[in-house]
Order: sequence, then C-alpha cells, then structure tokens
Amino acid sequence: MEDEGDVATAFTLARSLSHIPISRGGPTSLVIFDIHALQERFYFGDAILPCFESGIPLLKSRLQELPDSDNIAIAFPDDGAWKRFYKQLQHFPMIICNKVREGDQRIVRIKEGDARGRHVVIVDDLVQSGGTLIECQKVLAAHGAAKVSAYVTHGIFPNKSWEKFKPDNGGMYPSLAS
Repeated sequence: MEDEGDVATAFTLARSLSHIPISRGGPTSLVIFDIHALQERFYFGDAILPCFESGIPLLKSRLQELPDSDNIAIAFPDDGAWKRFYKQLQHFPMIICNKVREGDQRIVRIKEGDARGRHVVIVDDLVQSGGTLIECQKVLAAHGAAKVSAYVTHGIFPNKSWEKFKPDNGGMYPSLAS
C-alpha cells in the first residue's frame, strides 16, 4: 500500500469485484493474467467467473523472433516466479536466483544455472519498484550474461520508480545495461 485507501490485498479486491451483479447470461467473466498465487482464484464470489490466462505464450512467440533466439536463457528472480512459470518455459535453459530483502536493500544471488554468454530474460509476474530486477541484472551481468532483458506481466512502479528504466542521452538504459 502506498496511500490511504489503496486496496491492501487480493482478497479485498476480489471481494469488491464479487459484488458486480450477475449478468443476463450468468456470472460476469473476469480475465486475470498470470495470477500471483493460485489460491486467489477462490477469493471470488459466485457472481464472478474468473478466467485465468498467461502472457507467457506471447513472450515465447516474441523470443522466437529474436536474432539470438538460440542463445536465450530464462532467469527467475526467486523461487515463486520459477514455480509459476517454469513449466511453460522448460525448453529454455533456466537460471534461478535467490532474493533476500534487508530493509530497502535487495540481495540477489544465483541459486542455479549459468548465465555466461547468454541473452538472459528475467521473467516475473509482478514488479513494484523494479529494485529486484536491477539487482538480478547486476548479478547476471557479473556472471557473464551477454545481454539482460526482462518480461513482467504486472508493473506497478509507484512514485515514478519506472524512471530508472528510461534511456539516458546515449540511448542506453543505465540500470539494465550490461
């Protein structure tokens, strides 16, 4: 939560959406992309029919179009992201990172996998400020990644934190340049 009145939990939001009246054809369909935790599907009332989709097929299609598509590895910033997405991306080499938060500081380490010489794509469902993405990029670059990109379904970026991803005057993205 950033400000008074922000929705604090997925449960609260699901309860609010569950008060949408039933439509003429029955429950109202609500499409949700890359739900953060599968148990959240049970938070909705009978007036809502949640339909779960994923952006991963779009990502896979885009990755296949890249000139270095045969050199891509997928990195997950934590075990949660790996659990959500590894089955859909198992034909790519994988790198699993471990994230620990100490106050505002994020410490990221590579738990398993090899980034050397690869175009590594960090995949996650939710990004708040982007701090974990940046720390993950630094670790992957330090372990020899040739290039680091990121795919995230839900970018929140409070307090203009997205600005750290804007290119500088030289056309580079200073925080994610490798």
